[in-house]
Amino acid sequence: MPVAVLLNRGGGAVAADAGIADKVATALSEAGVDAAVELIDGGDCEVRSKAVAERGDALLIVGGGDGTIGAAASALIGTGTRLGILPLGTLNHFARDLGIPADLGEAAKLIASGIEKRVDVAEMNGRIFINNSAIGLYPLMVVDRDLQRRRLGRSKRLAMLVASLRTLARFNHQRLTLTVNDDKARVDTPLLFVGNNDYRLDLGAPGQRESLDDGQLCVLVMRKKTRAGLIAASIRALLRRTRRDDMVRIDGVERLRVDSHRSHLTVSLDGEVVRSAPPLDYRIRKQALAVIAPR
Repeated sequence: MPVAVLLNRGGGAVAADAGIADKVATALSEAGVDAAVELIDGGDCEVRSKAVAERGDALLIVGGGDGTIGAAASALIGTGTRLGILPLGTLNHFARDLGIPADLGEAAKLIASGIEKRVDVAEMNGRIFINNSAIGLYPLMVVDRDLQRRRLGRSKRLAMLVASLRTLARFNHQRLTLTVNDDKARVDTPLLFVGNNDYRLDLGAPGQRESLDDGQLCVLVMRKKTRAGLIAASIRALLRRTRRDDMVRIDGVERLRVDSHRSHLTVSLDGEVVRSAPPLDYRIRKQALAVIAPR
């Protein structure tokens, strides 16, 4: 039976290329994979992936960005279906950190090799994320940016610049209670970052991960700063040029509870913004996802 291939028609290279389905089929065929390619809406990816897994398929190939890959991962955890990734989104952070080639033909050859690797995913109140989550400045900026784009038709870059300035002008530090594994502490911070495995902050490879199977959450707390210092630190964070003295890193985290006196917290999960009532319970799901990736 042909291998199911789901492509998110709404984003990245798929939206930009009307012939991408044929190109994907050709690349996989040349690599020796008999594939049935299907264009789907991004919101249908998790449901379609779950159906493939329930059918008992050994492999599902998904093409898109991090949101699409994350939706598929959510459906495949705990099943016998492996995930093959075609990095066809805009940023493709998860695929990059796994070492999956950006070139379509090379990615197809990797999938054909069948090299399996088990990697971690992270979870917040039952919702899976493959990259990172944030509370504070960043999700508020994303909400403002997306609202500008819908109402005013601004470009993503311009809208984010305006959103950053407005958010920084009116933002107050949030008081959060963190329970790390079993230890509790209160912090005042403009930004809490929770990553699936350790994120690098150095200039050599900012925002990248060297491993996705270390079994730990990456927890970074931005230091409380003056407004000018906060603006500078936030700009560095947006440009992925964070300095070591901007953030406090908490090591050895497998479980994290975030509580607040607020009724709801605005949270980003792999770039998608949600409002959730605290407490927020984060945990690492060790080696929960089987992917085709270089060892």
